[in-house]
Amino acid sequence: MEEIRKLIDELSRLDYHNMYYNDFFLTWEKTFDELQAVFEVAEILRKMRESNISPKIFDSGLAISLFRDNSTRTRFSFASACNLLGLEVQDLDEGKSQIAHGETVRETANMISFMADVIGIRDDMFIGKGNTYMRNVSKYVQEGYQDGVLPQRPTLVNLQCDIDHPTQTMADTLHLINEFGGIKNLRGKKVAMTWAYSPSYGKPLSVPQGVIGLMTRFGMDVVLAYPEGYDLMDECIDVAKNNAKASGGSFTITNSMQEAFKDADIVYPKSWAPFKAMEKRTKLYEQGDFDGIKELEKELLAHNALYKDWECNEEIMKLTKNGNALYLHCLPADITGVSCKQGEVSEAVFDRYRTPLYRQAGYKPYIIAAMIFLSKVKDPVATLNKLLDCKQERIYNYHK
Repeated sequence: MEEIRKLIDELSRLDYHNMYYNDFFLTWEKTFDELQAVFEVAEILRKMRESNISPKIFDSGLAISLFRDNSTRTRFSFASACNLLGLEVQDLDEGKSQIAHGETVRETANMISFMADVIGIRDDMFIGKGNTYMRNVSKYVQEGYQDGVLPQRPTLVNLQCDIDHPTQTMADTLHLINEFGGIKNLRGKKVAMTWAYSPSYGKPLSVPQGVIGLMTRFGMDVVLAYPEGYDLMDECIDVAKNNAKASGGSFTITNSMQEAFKDADIVYPKSWAPFKAMEKRTKLYEQGDFDGIKELEKELLAHNALYKDWECNEEIMKLTKNGNALYLHCLPADITGVSCKQGEVSEAVFDRYRTPLYRQAGYKPYIIAAMIFLSKVKDPVATLNKLLDCKQERIYNYHK
């Protein structure tokens, strides 16, 4: 209880009040205090649950999830976060809705929101589409609220778009904060965000873009590494450069995985598709050119195969600081000899870091819950203190 009260006191010193009744789209749209508030609330909620104290702030209500791409961790993290706060989750299956019959985004956004408090959307595969779609949904529910159609304005949480994956990278960073003993201790740490070989071609760019867009906020030395041609969005590169300059850290780009790994404190080897290829893929889908998509896939798989040596294995890990850098991955990883013939990471490295990897993933439900909490609660400090004072057991007569 004392530790939780201390975290609440730290929260009280931050300026995060613009998050109330606001959405969470991109990390670089949030102030440093707002990001830190999400970390603080996530830790408070985690410790409350561990102490068997219910953090429910809703007695009823609905959270809508819309996943336009496959998901395990983010889907269940969103459901867990909403349930933790007292909301029930309803998945919007577009194939079973009137969207399949031409219902507009404006109409859908309002029709699903009559008693909804949160909308979580994952739309990451098409360049220029996902984030735009989320902002349109947000605009239309705001109009519905202002027109008196909706009794409340649902909060929109970006569960991954074509630009950023904020719930993932915030969870990654909270993992680092706990591993290195505080947010201040991230300053000066070297992060290697590197491309890695995968036998698939269409992995989104939003994880590497999100990592360089967030971790440059904390004075870290972020190195982005990829083979020539696997560029990210120019706007995300500019964000990383500006963040590094403002925080006193650094941001560099290299075409050498070895250079990125040298003396790194943290490594994040992850495959992604080239930006131009994803742009082309988006246009082909718009045109309904499925033969063109098949040809593009063959071309990109052949290009990927030129860089099979971009693998995180024990040999390259020896280049990191003391040969023992913290290995990160958003999962699922392509594990050589396990999930594929050859992939992003060797079985030996993955097995060595399996426990911290699962711990890394375990922060995501609390990050999402914190984003929702800060948007829905006008006075988070008073509310958290009241929840502690009530001492409502999450599980009755629970003894650990």
